[in-house]
Amino acid sequence: MKIAVTYENGNVFQHFGRTEQFKIYEILQGKIVKSQIVSTNGNGHGALAGILSEQKVDTLICGGIGAGAQTALANARIQLYGGVSGNADAAVEQLLTGTLVYNPDVQCNHHNHHDVEHSCGGNHGNCHAL
Repeated sequence: MKIAVTYENGNVFQHFGRTEQFKIYEILQGKIVKSQIVSTNGNGHGALAGILSEQKVDTLICGGIGAGAQTALANARIQLYGGVSGNADAAVEQLLTGTLVYNPDVQCNHHNHHDVEHSCGGNHGNCHAL
């Protein structure tokens, strides 16, 4: 199993389409055996599902994420756990122990406001401009 987390400074990055890095964890027998940080090389939104597929990721933890990206992930057969915030390593551990708090209905609908900084995700599933 491989789990990817949108990643910035040790935490779950809150805007899937703008993430510059994923931290990818290899899981064996319910334990993290390896992790690495992978750059998105400036790619965003639709291309990110392809990057995750190339890395053979089957699970993604992120903050906010739009409907188009969710569809791309579903088509790539990548399980989504959105609306997550906080420490990336802790989020993966919580997923492995069944205690991860996430929002199965997460949506990030702000694509008309690209010049505004956002805080997407959280447990409420909305995206609010800061």
